[in-house]
Amino acid sequence: MSAKRQSNDKTARKCSKKDKRGESAIINPDLEDTVVRCGMRDAWKKKTSYSHGSIELDCEPFPHCKISNFVHNERFAQGLQDELLKLNYNSKSNDLYKFMQSDDLKKRKEHHISEMRSLIFDQFRSWLTEVLGVDLEPTVDISCAKYEQTDVLLCHDDELEGRRVAFILYLLPPWDIRDGGMLDLYSTDEHYQPVSVVKSLLPCWNTLVFFEVSPVSFHQVSEVLAEGKCRLSLSGWFHGPSLQRPPRCIEPPTPRHTHIPRDEKVLFEWVNETYMDPLYQAQVQQEFEDSSEIRLPNFLQEEKFKQVSEALRLAEVQWEKRGPPNKRCYARAEVQSMPACLKECWELFSSEPFFLLLSNLTGLSLHYLAVEDEESERDSQDGESDVEKEEEYGNNPEGQGPSTSSTERKNKGPPVCVGELRRWGHGDYTLLHDSVKMEFALDLLLHLGCRGWKAEFGGYTSYIARNEDEELLTVYPEDNSLALVYRDKETLKFIKHINISSTVQRPDDRVFYDFSFTYYE
Repeated sequence: MSAKRQSNDKTARKCSKKDKRGESAIINPDLEDTVVRCGMRDAWKKKTSYSHGSIELDCEPFPHCKISNFVHNERFAQGLQDELLKLNYNSKSNDLYKFMQSDDLKKRKEHHISEMRSLIFDQFRSWLTEVLGVDLEPTVDISCAKYEQTDVLLCHDDELEGRRVAFILYLLPPWDIRDGGMLDLYSTDEHYQPVSVVKSLLPCWNTLVFFEVSPVSFHQVSEVLAEGKCRLSLSGWFHGPSLQRPPRCIEPPTPRHTHIPRDEKVLFEWVNETYMDPLYQAQVQQEFEDSSEIRLPNFLQEEKFKQVSEALRLAEVQWEKRGPPNKRCYARAEVQSMPACLKECWELFSSEPFFLLLSNLTGLSLHYLAVEDEESERDSQDGESDVEKEEEYGNNPEGQGPSTSSTERKNKGPPVCVGELRRWGHGDYTLLHDSVKMEFALDLLLHLGCRGWKAEFGGYTSYIARNEDEELLTVYPEDNSLALVYRDKETLKFIKHINISSTVQRPDDRVFYDFSFTYYE
């Protein structure tokens, strides 16, 4: 008898395990309700709000819907979370985001993941097709993301060819607005550009949010502020016919100006005397020509650097927030509001003597008095024509040899520049975007007020090749250090998002500044 009872006990345990493994994903029964289907279909068509039970539809600022208790059986949702947390995750970081992401889940064989995939790909997709009146394709993108402290996904619209509906299923611990990680929705202007966050959705356990991908579906995942919490979500896109997109908004170019006439004594008043030595300038030029970039520490004279730093801390400078948020977010000083010390520094970088100094430091043709390199002089002596030079330089790969021919340089007009005095703090960034003009340029950065700044805070300038993720060069904020970087037509740059750790570790000095100028031959 005892042997038989033992056998029965083992069988019972096996059945119990099998039942748990074989548990199916059951969708929220509210979605099966005919009244809900009709109500949702009508509201979506008319772009009005609708609410019933666990379903909330809102069409402002763009159509989106929240479904609480998306998976009806709680034990399955818990099992799904357990499987997702055991996956391998890859670190994802660029101008737009920083978080951990799994590989595509289309072929994963874990029970809960495959069950959830079937529910979303088949049952939920059919429901969406009926409610939205859109023929959604069987192919669905799906992956898992983990956001932890300082992780973020900045403002974007999700638009790529074929994407029609985005979805996010949250499987996270109890979450509070103070934890960050909100799904922020943006309003847009008459040019279909994002303006500001007008609604924030708190991520909640077993809640699915979906929204229509469109020219105005700008949103972000705000930075996760909570320490020790994991914002886990399953997300992806349903594909279908894309909505018609209006012409992209093209920003008017920032006006460029030629140098400001100034006496050369401005250099001796402001610039460290080391960089005024012709022999040292030649050494810097050689290093710059070898690598297309250089850092010049202690660039301003110490007394001038102190004056500028003090003025930034104490003066009543008027700061203008720059956007739109799908391209940039930082503060720019109004030139007219700058105190005399800051305005003088601004004029230094715009002055004719400084154009000449840059020419001597880099070998670029930023001033007519700049010494031509030996090859140019030899060509001139040999009587080589501008046309011949153009043919020769035109065969060079981009970024090698002279950037422009003599003829092109003559047609371009005089060297010009454009500049800003910028303030950087928590939440600020710039993004890569389509409207950047492809051209050769010399970037100048002089950082101030960044003592004790760490790379982990963000705020550094990253240079990458177009359509590539790998960094070519990174310029970190460093007090009174002048960075010069020459970029070709295929090089882009962005400022990495500044995260919460910058304020935690620098509570008394939460911002830094830079003079940012770009020069064109």
